[in-house]
Amino acid sequence: MKPGIHPEYRPVVFRDRSAGTAFLTRSTVTSKKTVQWEDGNEYPVVDVEISSASHPFWTGRARANDTEGRIARFQRRYQAK
Repeated sequence: MKPGIHPEYRPVVFRDRSAGTAFLTRSTVTSKKTVQWEDGNEYPVVDVEISSASHPFWTGRARANDTEGRIARFQRRYQAK
């Protein structure tokens, strides 16, 4: 790794505004806003609109949109013969 060309990799809090959750991880993203974390230290915070805490796929609220029978038509067409 060449010295001096990589961004600083440090702890950052990502806060999901729609779910009201936050998690501490490491990232190169920068932010001027900070938040005091559970361990008493202050970290930069990045507000995100969606994360695994609020995404329909990860929360189990996802559904297949099969209004025209596409899934059934696909299964009929490519079923093992």
